This record gives sequence, structure tokens and C-alpha cells, in this order.
Amino acid sequence: MPKTKFELTPSEWNIMKAVWKGEPCTAPDIQQKLSRSTGWTYSTVRTLMDRMVIKGTLTASKSGKLTLFRAAISRAQAQRSELLYALKQAFNGALTPMVQCLLETEELSPEQLAELESLLRAKRKGTKLRESPD
Repeated sequence: MPKTKFELTPSEWNIMKAVWKGEPCTAPDIQQKLSRSTGWTYSTVRTLMDRMVIKGTLTASKSGKLTLFRAAISRAQAQRSELLYALKQAFNGALTPMVQCLLETEELSPEQLAELESLLRAKRKGTKLRESPD
């Protein structure tokens, strides 16, 4: 079971995204998927993935001579952890200034604003919010 609090490095985010797209997968699979954008060798990818198993963000199982890796955390768990870390570190845990910063930084369409308002209404009513696809 992964820890409830974890931080992914930028390199680990690259690997997690590739694993989520095609699990179960092997280290050579991931190295091939990421080689163009990262230039990583097999040994670099394998070392990172082995460390991620120890960290609890990936699982590894043997299938003959192959080691198959799977995500031990969901994309939503990783996003939530990252967001809560930023909230704590950059905004001292204060949600309103963080949301204000996001709203001022991003040009939002009327559709996006309506979706945000819908989320707030659902939260006020106690309705379970739907998971974001990405």
C-alpha cells in the first residue's frame, strides 16, 4: 500500500504517465516510450523504476524473466498529493489565495467558469464530485 503522502519528482512524473498509459509494462517499454523526449538509457529508467517501487508509487512482479511494473497510485492520487503539497508550501495551507492566484493567472472561458460554479454548488449540497479524466 503506498504512503498517503508522497512527492513525485519531474522524472518520476514522466515514468508514471508512461506507466498509466500502458500497464503492465517493463522498463524497456518505458525507456522506449521516453527515449525521444528524455534521452534516458535503460539503466537510468530501471534505476528510477526500482526506486519508485521502494517509494511505493510502483509495484513490480516477475513474469518469467520479465519484471512487470504497475502503478501503485492513481493519477488522481498523484495530482491530489501534488496539489496539497503546493497548497501547504506556497500558500501556507490557505485555499482562497491559491484559487485566486489560479483564477488571475489563467484566462477562463465561460464554459470553464460554469463548470467551476457547478463544482462549488455540488460541494455545497454535499454531492460527490466526479473525478477529472486527466
